[in-house]
Amino acid sequence: MTEHDQLPLPDYDHLPVDGLTSRIRTLDLQGLETLLEYERAHANRVQVVTIMENRAQSLREGAQPSGGDPAAPAADDPGHAAGGSKASEATTGPAMNPPSQGDPTNPAQPRSTG
Repeated sequence: MTEHDQLPLPDYDHLPVDGLTSRIRTLDLQGLETLLEYERAHANRVQVVTIMENRAQSLREGAQPSGGDPAAPAADDPGHAAGGSKASEATTGPAMNPPSQGDPTNPAQPRSTG
């Protein structure tokens, strides 16, 4: 049985199903079969197993891995935005003035002339 740390796709258990299709295309047949064995023994998701079986059949028929690094971070990775907000002094909007009502120092507030 393959352990989680030995899988060809790092952090496999946390990858969204939608992102798996493109990632498994980077694997050779041996890597894909390792992943398929792990999936069947753990979550055994029908959609994922079907995708992997179809890709394995394509590889057996001569398809080649698509290239690329299956370990590279992608936009669909969980925690991709965990680095925090990209807001900074340079990207924030202008300071907002308080409402004019009730602030006698606000030049936009009309003054009573008496």
